[in-house]
Amino acid sequence: MEKSDTLKYEVEDSIATITLHRPDRMNALTREMANDLIAAFDATDADDAVKAVIVTGSGDRAFCAGADIGQGQALFDYSQRKDVKDRPVVNGVYLDIGGLVTLRIFDSLKPVIGAVNGVAVGFGASLLLPMDVRISSDTARFGYVFARRGIVPESASSWFLPRIVGISTALEWCYSGRVFDAAEASERGLIRSIHPQDQLMAAARELAQQFIADSSPVSVALTRQMMWKMLTADHPMEAHKIDSRGVAERGLSADADEGIAAFREKRKAHFPDQVSTDMPSFFPWWENRRFE
Repeated sequence: MEKSDTLKYEVEDSIATITLHRPDRMNALTREMANDLIAAFDATDADDAVKAVIVTGSGDRAFCAGADIGQGQALFDYSQRKDVKDRPVVNGVYLDIGGLVTLRIFDSLKPVIGAVNGVAVGFGASLLLPMDVRISSDTARFGYVFARRGIVPESASSWFLPRIVGISTALEWCYSGRVFDAAEASERGLIRSIHPQDQLMAAARELAQQFIADSSPVSVALTRQMMWKMLTADHPMEAHKIDSRGVAERGLSADADEGIAAFREKRKAHFPDQVSTDMPSFFPWWENRRFE
């Protein structure tokens, strides 16, 4: 990935760490950061050396404090903005930049872990939703504060949030717009676990290693998309069809040969297939609906 003024991007031990890096603005979202986040996930998908992704924020105060309100009322009034002209338009409406980011994460071929190091409100809370697992520090706070700003949930959070925490909790949090602590986020299912601030990234890396240490990267990539995309299937038969195609094609792969051999020989598997070249022929099977 090219050098960014809004993110830090590092790869170590097959794990890419994307760090939101505007600490003087509590890592708040700008158009530049949105573009950089999309580019970062393009980079992780394209790099076979990357097998998992962690997203976190700079400093101890904030993961992401939402959109940068330094623009004042022009933040939500697109008629006052000069930076919307190149956004996709659907039915005459410019798509919000946060949603472009969350949809890109939704399509990620690598597992994504959110490591919430501080405040995550507005877009910062929505950004977490298409990630596969979220963990937080014990000082983290969360808020879907849109109604308190006179707007509505954005970044496709109206789709993601009820699927993660249930409709009642999603509506409670969005109606009130209140900010809540890590304990409540854990109790309601938004985050998996809570950690001391100085142990958060170690916990995230340990979890990432559990995902990738003994698993085929191609199988993980396919599994991620099967699970997410099947959230909208109207009958389990749709999942059965994709499962069957996946097993049939992957069953003929070099990875499957290696997985069986490693099991029989009681050794660690070394999977040869690559995400960049060896995804099954039916992938991607869904229709891209983002910009119809």
